[in-house]
Amino acid sequence: MAKLVVGDRAPAFTLLDQKGQKVKLSDFKGKRVVLYFYPKADTPGCTTQSCELRDHRKTFSKVGVGVLGISPDSPERQAKFDEKYGLGFPLLADTEHVVAEKYGVWGEKMNYGRKYMGIIRSAFVIDEKGKIAGAFYKISPKDTVPKLKGILEGD
Repeated sequence: MAKLVVGDRAPAFTLLDQKGQKVKLSDFKGKRVVLYFYPKADTPGCTTQSCELRDHRKTFSKVGVGVLGISPDSPERQAKFDEKYGLGFPLLADTEHVVAEKYGVWGEKMNYGRKYMGIIRSAFVIDEKGKIAGAFYKISPKDTVPKLKGILEGD
């Protein structure tokens, strides 16, 4: 799958969140959105990344930016992750990795010499018109917030 670049239209989606509610990208029309993809709830890197976003959520919401997380985990697993860390923003279940493929974040990974398919940790800023304002593939958990803030504050 091709990677998205600045100026591309953000692929539309509808997924269930950790409460079993449908969340659509179009729900955020007219607002900026931070969208991040993480491999698996409640693992060290994903926890670091999600908690960093949680800690900056007020800053984002003050400037009208929503935060959405997506992983292949079930809504139930997402709910446990949210409850454990008090994340407080929608965590979306892309169990069939359909949305991940649209965003170009489903791909081959390697761990301890073993190849497998999975989520390539990535983050995006989507502008008020539904276009990609920033795209960061293979982003580290610690770099997520600084890179996103750089795009958001550069507007």
